[in-house]
Amino acid sequence: MMQSLFAGVSGLRSHQRRMDVIGNNVANVNTVGFKAARATFQDVLYNTLRGAGAPQNNRGGTNPMQVGLGVQVGSIDTLFTSGNPQSTGV
Repeated sequence: MMQSLFAGVSGLRSHQRRMDVIGNNVANVNTVGFKAARATFQDVLYNTLRGAGAPQNNRGGTNPMQVGLGVQVGSIDTLFTSGNPQSTGV
């Protein structure tokens, strides 16, 4: 029961971090020279309940039984795409 609550809390924290990145992008959309960012996620370690089974009697094996322990922000990447050209009048 507690593992599922911890997984849910980690998801909410990661989602809040993503919303912070999006909010920063929106707030600075008209700033000259601003480079947007993107949050990527990754799984937290899995708890293995049962290992994989080997093939037997011309049948394939079984996959391991694993329970995920949540998600976390893997990285916040800066997007270095070129912006719109602006005229300097020169």
